[in-house]
Amino acid sequence: MESNHGGGIQQLLAAEHEAQQIVTAARNAKMTRLKQAKDEAETEIAEHRTSTEQGFQRKLEATSGDSGANVKRLEEETNAKIEQLKNEASRISKDVVEMLLKNVTTVNN
Repeated sequence: MESNHGGGIQQLLAAEHEAQQIVTAARNAKMTRLKQAKDEAETEIAEHRTSTEQGFQRKLEATSGDSGANVKRLEEETNAKIEQLKNEASRISKDVVEMLLKNVTTVNN
């Protein structure tokens, strides 16, 4: 009967060793897959970052060009408005001076 117990213990030890190998292989496979997933995620993040940065640069260039044109257009409009106001002031300044003199020198009772 003892030899039967010795054989059963050997079988249990062999089964435990085999189970340990299976667990170790599963852990190694899991670690390999986690590393692979991390690498894939980093690649996707880098691609997304690059794509987003390129889109941002395109928008920045598009709006920068527009803002340069807008600044030039606003400067032209401002200068035109200033000239218009100067011309209007020159045209009516004589009338304004006469009106002021008339109101200052006229006494009402």
